[in-house]
Amino acid sequence: MKRFLNLGTLASLTALSLAAGVPALGAGRRIVSVAAAANLKAVMADLKAGFEAEHPEAEVSVTTGASGNFFTQIENGAPFDVFFSADRDYPQKVAAAGLGAPSGEVVYAVGKLVVWAPRSSPLPLEQKGLAAVADPAVKKLAIANPAVAPYGRAAEAALRAAGIYDAVKDRLVLGENVSQTAQFAQSGAADAALIPLSLTFAPELKDGKVLVVPPGTYPAQEQSAIVLKEAKEAALAQAFVSFVTGAQGHEILRKYGYSLP
Repeated sequence: MKRFLNLGTLASLTALSLAAGVPALGAGRRIVSVAAAANLKAVMADLKAGFEAEHPEAEVSVTTGASGNFFTQIENGAPFDVFFSADRDYPQKVAAAGLGAPSGEVVYAVGKLVVWAPRSSPLPLEQKGLAAVADPAVKKLAIANPAVAPYGRAAEAALRAAGIYDAVKDRLVLGENVSQTAQFAQSGAADAALIPLSLTFAPELKDGKVLVVPPGTYPAQEQSAIVLKEAKEAALAQAFVSFVTGAQGHEILRKYGYSLP
């Protein structure tokens, strides 16, 4: 037999939910749409949770990918509210194109490049450093596509600085972004990968071998964010940037291996 709630009962339940601090039936949350560089995939989950705890009216919707691809999408009118890039160049291009908010770009973190290989890998990373990836045993070396991924450009610069780019260039496998690059090595499609340190905190990569590439061998990976001019939730987007660059955001970023500006 079907049971129906009468209007009086529904009103009572709604009143009780409000008194208990539970959103009323049908209550909506304001969505902040974030385009985030793939190196932020793990850290964004914590940043999202922290911000939403402080702003219960907001929901942070994160899309991750290559910074260069996001810039192209933003040029073509993609409806993001804020862009967190893996470098400063793309946010500066957003600003130069008149697509950013007047507040401009802000540096929120400095990333680190590492070599990652499976725990079972015979690569002598501790003994040889980055030069180990030039070993003939490395049939495929994964880096992110330098055309769209700042960490791909950093990887190429580090290989050149180590004097081994020519030795490995024909063995390079290009990921669409750093997340895919990491997957290549984790799945066995590549023998090793040059990826951001932040990704090595993901459960599937925690047990691998990690070598931090000397920072002076590639351009400093300063990462900046910019609220977009056409943001539908500009105030909340700016609040999210302030959270990321504030004390709690900095604590989260440190946990994932980032340095702070």
